[in-house]
Amino acid sequence: MTGWGITLPLTGVPLPAHRALVERLPDLGYTGVWTAETAGADAFSPLVLASQWSSRLRLGTAVAPVFTRGPALLAMTAAALADCAPGRFALGIGASSPGVVQDWNGLAHTRPFARTRDTLRFLRTALTGKPVTAQYPTFEVRGFRLERPPATPPPILLAALRPRMLRLAAEEADGAITNWLAPSDVPTVRAALGPGPELVAPVFVCVTEDAREARRLGRMMIGSYLTVPAYRAFQDWLGRTEPLAAMHRAWDAGDRWRALLAVPDEVVDALIVHGGPDACRARIRQYVAAGLDTPVIALLPTGDGDPVAQVEALAPDRD
Repeated sequence: MTGWGITLPLTGVPLPAHRALVERLPDLGYTGVWTAETAGADAFSPLVLASQWSSRLRLGTAVAPVFTRGPALLAMTAAALADCAPGRFALGIGASSPGVVQDWNGLAHTRPFARTRDTLRFLRTALTGKPVTAQYPTFEVRGFRLERPPATPPPILLAALRPRMLRLAAEEADGAITNWLAPSDVPTVRAALGPGPELVAPVFVCVTEDAREARRLGRMMIGSYLTVPAYRAFQDWLGRTEPLAAMHRAWDAGDRWRALLAVPDEVVDALIVHGGPDACRARIRQYVAAGLDTPVIALLPTGDGDPVAQVEALAPDRD
């Protein structure tokens, strides 16, 4: 186990206001800060700040899309962060989704597996400082060389939801980042990845005793994510085809509200950790016991709850 991470920035908290929390995270038992990249902060800026606020935290992207930055720009950005946090940065990359890549960035989301594989192979070479001139199946690079390669290239983790990408992560990367799974799903993913590589996963946590409110938030998240083709296929692989069938029928028919109502409580309860801090901590530990190396808490906002206080209440060292 490499320890518990926390996803930053927290909802509703300005980025510069995270300093006091980041400085306290190691004393609370957290070992890392991780970032996502959708429509909020980018994946790298919060980590640059965190690298200067604490020298005791691992920093990781979970994940940086391989389509929205060119290969050379991604290498430069990763090298700069590795320079800010020598030996403490992990670069998580992934294909993202058509919504993020096509609808928001105007780029084609084609051959996602191949693009991720090719970007991984390019980064493996580029981050060593060697010159790269190569024709990859999904892009070509001619004459690129990092001016400031990191002294130690950062480990690269792949966003992986199903066996093919998990095998690539095991064979060519340093680990995998998966998403939207219950503790009971971890052995399935671990079996496909193998026992050696690191397995990281965001764990969605809603700190509230109000189960109805937690399930309402959970249904909104599930409707937004698990209707994306890659996540839908992942849940099918994990055995949730039938429990989510009514949601998909309504969603495909354009009835978004009915789709959310069709998500069964048991699916929400499996995929969203909720309850008081003690109950949430116990549930997160189930992921670790099942084979997850690095749980990364992704805190869901709850009414007027203070997210900073919730991070403190969830701290591993509270036990």
